[in-house]
Amino acid sequence: MNRRTLLAAGAATLTPFALRAQESWPNRPIRLIVPFPPGAANDTLGRAMADQLAPKLGQPVVVENRAGAGGAIGSEQVARAPADGYTLLLGHIGTLAVNVAMYPRLPYNPVRDFAPVAMIATTPNVLVVNPQLPFRDMQSFVAYAKANPGKLRYGTAGNGSAGHTVMLAFLHATGLNLEHVPYRGLAPALNDLVAGHVDVTWGGAPTVMPLVRENRLRALGLSSPQRVASLPGIPTAAETVAPGFDAVPWYGIAAPAGTPAPIIARLNAEINASLNSPAVAERLRQDGAEPAPTTPEAFGRLIQSEVTRWGELIRAAGVTAN
Repeated sequence: MNRRTLLAAGAATLTPFALRAQESWPNRPIRLIVPFPPGAANDTLGRAMADQLAPKLGQPVVVENRAGAGGAIGSEQVARAPADGYTLLLGHIGTLAVNVAMYPRLPYNPVRDFAPVAMIATTPNVLVVNPQLPFRDMQSFVAYAKANPGKLRYGTAGNGSAGHTVMLAFLHATGLNLEHVPYRGLAPALNDLVAGHVDVTWGGAPTVMPLVRENRLRALGLSSPQRVASLPGIPTAAETVAPGFDAVPWYGIAAPAGTPAPIIARLNAEINASLNSPAVAERLRQDGAEPAPTTPEAFGRLIQSEVTRWGELIRAAGVTAN
């Protein structure tokens, strides 16, 4: 079904007043809320999408970083915004799935309060350590951590962040015991990792690989079940220390629930067109991200399944953010 058909199908259910309002959309700038500080993978992907969408929509797409509470502050802002297509969320595995179990008093419901728009990408996390440490591979890291429970410290962008989520799954799969040091964003966590104040973290490939290439960090493994073509020299945790391990963060755009279907369809079509562009796809893959164009319905099903999956893991681990 092409974009014109999708728009027509949604428009058929509208009143004349609502139809006129949506025919003029967008007629002013659109806000894309990134619920984490600058520097993390969701910020990088959000800005890449904003650059692509602005000329397609004929309006500026302004990225606003609204950090705090594991992404809950910015996500709630979008959930409570008017459902008119002018406020969007750059959501990910944490804000749209993990936070449900991580925050007992989460001020929004990712299934009820958002309309899925489009996935952007999946981005395997990379296990990185300070290069002054003796670990050269996943096996030596796990062996040391098992022999020294609680001695190693891992930094994250905060409770419920993608890196925290992946580490919880990794600790569950390997039986390791590491001390968690949450930060207000991935950038300060990486700064402390480079300085040797923490020992290890899982970070999104677009963010950590520049530091690896500069030899300021050492990459030990990937969280994806298979190796990534753009990072061929990095093995997976599944093939080295945790058979079957699969913890790949995903990223996508959501709108407030009730956003009219023609607006959702237009956004989905433009995002997918960008992701299907060879230039954009290559730009994402260079940083280890894999474009993931799909329908709003499929994205919604993913969110629901991930809420269940990660909820079970987090409850089993007994971890909460407050």
